[in-house]
Amino acid sequence: MNNPSLLDSDLDNNPFRQFNRWFEDARQRQGTANPAEAMTVATCGSDGIVTARTALLKGCDEHGFVFYTNYNSRKAKQLSENPRIALCFYWPSCDRQVRVEGVAVKTTAEESDAYFATRPRGSQLGAWASNQSAVIPGRGDLDQRFRELEANHRDRPVPRPPHWGGYRVIPVEIEFWQSRTDRLHDRFVYRLREPKDWIIERLSP
Repeated sequence: MNNPSLLDSDLDNNPFRQFNRWFEDARQRQGTANPAEAMTVATCGSDGIVTARTALLKGCDEHGFVFYTNYNSRKAKQLSENPRIALCFYWPSCDRQVRVEGVAVKTTAEESDAYFATRPRGSQLGAWASNQSAVIPGRGDLDQRFRELEANHRDRPVPRPPHWGGYRVIPVEIEFWQSRTDRLHDRFVYRLREPKDWIIERLSP
């Protein structure tokens, strides 16, 4: 796929609107087999070790990018030591990539409750069953824990675990990259100077 050149005039002056424009395009092109919501989440604790994994975007608006996880996970422990975070979306169907750098803050309990209530029941029980990132003796122990929780909540709603909730990534920089077959790719970065004051710069590929 050879995209037309991405020009300054093609960009929205608001990076969140620009992201959502590209995101919706990717959702339409990629389908469910390769969800546009998938993103690499990179974190780094006080020991300086950087780790990365794939998570799913659950919301993006003027306040930032939202995802949910176990607060006992390795990434959450790293974020408690160092809230700086990076996200990376790659959409091969569009030959586009978006990078986000910023700071992660926990969503409110009300926001986490609201999203948890929309999850499939199996996922709700799984949030209780899994002590994410902890060593376990074997798969059987996890399955047994899940069955016990399933039995205990058979006729009642599953509440959100206190150790499970969301993060909102508040960006200070968002980069939009679009591939070109001649390798002279188009790259634009939005940098936050002051609240709601973004500058846009073209970067060399």
